[in-house]
Amino acid sequence: MSHELSIHFHGVRGSIAAPGISTSRVGGNTSCVEVIAGDTRIVLDAGTGLRALGDRLISSGPSATTILLSHLHWDHIQGLPFFTPIYVPGNWVEVVTGANGVMPLEQALRRQMSAPFFPVEFDDVKPQLRWREPRVSEAFAIGDVRVTMAKLNHPDPVYGYRLDYAGASIVYATDTEHFACVDPHLARLAHGADVLIYDAQYTPEEYPGKVGWGHSTWEAAIRLANAAGVRQLVLFHHDPRRSDEQVAALEARAATMRPGTTAAREGGVMRVETRATRRTEASMPAVQVA
Repeated sequence: MSHELSIHFHGVRGSIAAPGISTSRVGGNTSCVEVIAGDTRIVLDAGTGLRALGDRLISSGPSATTILLSHLHWDHIQGLPFFTPIYVPGNWVEVVTGANGVMPLEQALRRQMSAPFFPVEFDDVKPQLRWREPRVSEAFAIGDVRVTMAKLNHPDPVYGYRLDYAGASIVYATDTEHFACVDPHLARLAHGADVLIYDAQYTPEEYPGKVGWGHSTWEAAIRLANAAGVRQLVLFHHDPRRSDEQVAALEARAATMRPGTTAAREGGVMRVETRATRRTEASMPAVQVA
């Protein structure tokens, strides 16, 4: 059994997919992050980046995938009806998220895949799909990965996730607003994490006109990472109007305040050391960005 831990970015945009020449290097697909922990596959959000991941998985035969949804806004679930494994018997796909306060998760998934919105009915893929809605207070296991949740700051219920595996940890916190202080619940969730993937949709200059919209800035990301003692900060959920050059400029500004901070890019891979893979050379980074 492999004990490697890696992060694969399949979609890094927020709000709506943004294809085009100006976004081709950072990528235009919406939120979708694959985490491989040993033999376990966990996907964080089912944005439009999920489609290409599904095509890759299906080419290798039957697979098992757990999808953790931050919430049910379109940019975080739109890829699910296009995720090829749910159509092929022998595949196993579980969708997990906290309660949304409006309807059960099964009903929401069923509504997404129904006329007049989509031509394939939910019952056609139901044999391959499973779903559950854990309480935010209860940790649970996916294979050898321990999952902890926290409720975030957004107009509709949103959940952040911490994945602990073999002595390493990844925290995913998108679609959350920072307000005037560091969120103590999120700081606890991210405490000592190896990697924090965090919503940085707005710049500090843009934010005053977006208060209450449920998104954050790179400055707030740095405050949280510093308060929580995070090793590697990854800026995520890029505004769909932001070009590749603008994302790079934002990344550079953030790195002047917190060296090593990086912006997520579609196709990017990060490898995180675990107890089993940790090297003895002090010069080797605990998190490697490819």
